[in-house]
Amino acid sequence: MSTQVAQPLRLRRVAIDTYRENVAFLHRDCPAYRTEGFQALAKVRVSSANGEGRRIVALLNIVDDASIVGTGEIGLGEQAFDQLAAVEGAECSVDHAEPPRSLDAVHRKIAGERLDYPDFRAIANDIVSNRYSKVEMAAFLVSCGQTGLEREEVLHLTRAMVETGERLDWGEALVADKHCIGGIPGNRTSMLVVPIVAAHGMLIPKTSSRAITSPAGTADTMSVLARVDLPMDEIQAIVRRERGCLAWGGTARLAPVDDFLISVERPLSIDSPGQMVASILSKKIAAGATHLLVDIPMGPSAKVRDMGAALRLRKLFEFVGDRLGLHIEVVMTDGSEPIGRGIGPVLEARDVMQVLQNDAVAPQDLRQKALRLAGRVLEFDPDVRGGQGFALARDILDSGRALSKMRDIIVAQGEVDGPPRQPGRLRQEVRSEREGVVTAIDNHQLARIARLAGAPMDLGAGVDLHKKLGDQVDAGELLYTVYADFPSDARFAEERVKQSVGYTIEAASAQVGARAGGSALTQELS
Repeated sequence: MSTQVAQPLRLRRVAIDTYRENVAFLHRDCPAYRTEGFQALAKVRVSSANGEGRRIVALLNIVDDASIVGTGEIGLGEQAFDQLAAVEGAECSVDHAEPPRSLDAVHRKIAGERLDYPDFRAIANDIVSNRYSKVEMAAFLVSCGQTGLEREEVLHLTRAMVETGERLDWGEALVADKHCIGGIPGNRTSMLVVPIVAAHGMLIPKTSSRAITSPAGTADTMSVLARVDLPMDEIQAIVRRERGCLAWGGTARLAPVDDFLISVERPLSIDSPGQMVASILSKKIAAGATHLLVDIPMGPSAKVRDMGAALRLRKLFEFVGDRLGLHIEVVMTDGSEPIGRGIGPVLEARDVMQVLQNDAVAPQDLRQKALRLAGRVLEFDPDVRGGQGFALARDILDSGRALSKMRDIIVAQGEVDGPPRQPGRLRQEVRSEREGVVTAIDNHQLARIARLAGAPMDLGAGVDLHKKLGDQVDAGELLYTVYADFPSDARFAEERVKQSVGYTIEAASAQVGARAGGSALTQELS
């Protein structure tokens, strides 16, 4: 039972971006703080007195600086202020907030119990209503990762995430989408698949998350070329006109619980299999997809290391998709090295445009993988015979139709003003210490170097590869270049490089083994 503070406080907007968490500020000498026993990091309920009775739950911070919040004021961060929808200076009251009831389910999950659909629905409702702090969301995510999610739990979580947001209905029998589970730097195939498929005339509304643990996501890279923060009505208009888009799903309220969880997953680098499947499928279903192609790269330094793990993940995708009415095809691909040359938004956008422009210097591995994936998506079309998709995708790319469609999508979403974005102004060249052949490339290490250099927050930061698997290398020859915008980030990346350059270089006799590493997986897409 809450005891409301009688004396109202004046509302003050505190210009702090608290990133998907409601935060309130009270001065230490505020009567409410001193008489009601509030503590820092406690959750409070803030109510406006403007006649609408709007209330929000926020995490309390205590300040000692009256220039931030006075003793008779309640301050709200940007997100909380917007949610309360009251004018600055309005009277507000603050009282203790009751803990969300769904936390009981989180405690049971921590203890290893299996949760049912009502449990996950209650958790999703409380998260999307801002009743969970980031600490509580972290507890939920860690419990799901440590104790694991059974396949029925993944199904329940996916459904709960879909039903707590909006859902698009395109009114068409075939709405295609494609998604990669990640873990392979530079794997920017979606930005090629979408214009190829859309140029064919199939509907492919691609809404993507920003990077969680990688140096760039599709939305991060597309933001180099065009606006990606689009409201739902604008996404719908663009897709109906252009047959496709490459947008960030966070502003469209499509499975919004996922965006809250990602805000915690990103700093903790959490990406458990069950949570990943629920995150991907909830977004696709909410975006109105009927047919989905899932790319699972497999390799010694990928998210999925062996065929057994890949098959288990495929079965989980198919189980959840089948029960939620989503047709899913899963392909396992070669994840033994980065795809393309660039790692980081600007560098990856460069690779994509080179492929679309049929540039002679375009990375051929990116081109070939994108064509095979696009071909599989095109074969969802009943008018395209099985096995003909690759040739059709290649014709669309070679003819320039894909480039034209990409330009149309960029203009429709809002082309980025000014000159083209450039790689970071600070650069470090990483050279080989020995002569030989590249027999292994550590995806995780190179991704880590790119992130420490500032990617994806700094669009120009990242790693530009000059050597790939099987390439001959001389001593002192350039392996890759690291780009950063700020000296501190450049130093962090440099220290990581000193630990390991991420390349294994052996005598020329190892070349055959290096080239054979991903052959079986490459054939999976053929």
